Amino acid sequence: MSPRLEIDAPDISPFRAGNSGIPYVTSFDSGGPGPHVLINALTHGNEICGAIALVELFRSGLRPARGKLTLSFANVEAYRAFDRASPNASRYVDEDFNRLWDRATLEGPRRSSELARARQLRPIFASADFLLDIHSMQYATAPLMLIGLAPKTETFARKLGIPELMVRDAGHVAGSRLRDYGAFADPAAAPVALLVECGQHWERRAAEVAVDTMWRFLAATAVLERRFAPAPPQRLITVTDVVTIASDDFRFTADYRGLEVIAKAGTLIARDGRQEIRTPYDACVLIMPSRRLGRGQTAVRLGRFA
Repeated sequence: MSPRLEIDAPDISPFRAGNSGIPYVTSFDSGGPGPHVLINALTHGNEICGAIALVELFRSGLRPARGKLTLSFANVEAYRAFDRASPNASRYVDEDFNRLWDRATLEGPRRSSELARARQLRPIFASADFLLDIHSMQYATAPLMLIGLAPKTETFARKLGIPELMVRDAGHVAGSRLRDYGAFADPAAAPVALLVECGQHWERRAAEVAVDTMWRFLAATAVLERRFAPAPPQRLITVTDVVTIASDDFRFTADYRGLEVIAKAGTLIARDGRQEIRTPYDACVLIMPSRRLGRGQTAVRLGRFA
């Protein structure tokens, strides 16, 4: 059964030239002191809610009250292949753009469409004081803010006030995410990066969350002055275990969609070849179980409410 698409992929071709010397990257400088604030969309080519948010921001005519604001469309080559008849196929061209963000990979000999684009974008990301990386998920679950391990990131995420759920996690064995690149992951460094998972890839609500999060991010960084209605208190989930697939025969024992709370420790949730995957403690939360069940990939993260 084909997934239901409630939103359309916007035309981003008017933003191709940009003004930064890098295609699809546009900066607006206030001319005054302040932080460099960056909003990034299309880390994955099929996650279109971020593109919708950036197009709205362009059309608003907003200019920063201080510092510099940069808007970036990342994996444009994958996005160009987006097809409503097969929307999952355009996640990337050669490899996952969001597993490349360590120095050894970026400066190594490997070549791919995604690495070429990452190397092109690297200077602009490295210069950012605040980064919002907008994503979406495979299943229609509640939005999540993935905040990493540095306390500075949780502090900043609480300034936004949304989404309600924050996830403290260390990342993936398969490679480093943009959110964890360089100074963003250094607790002693000032730059802060947030990764928001807005909801299921093509649900209307995901686009609404992306837009709302974007505006609140701009307010939290003082790019604009705006007040928002109070949001529900945020809740924190700490990831304790990452299930990385070791075989070519990984199967969940049920149709998990994410944020299920498994009551009892020792509950069987998956089999990885001959290995049984069981919950390590009571009230274990399943975070973003994947449909991409290949060797070396993250199958699911296990966490608990703080």
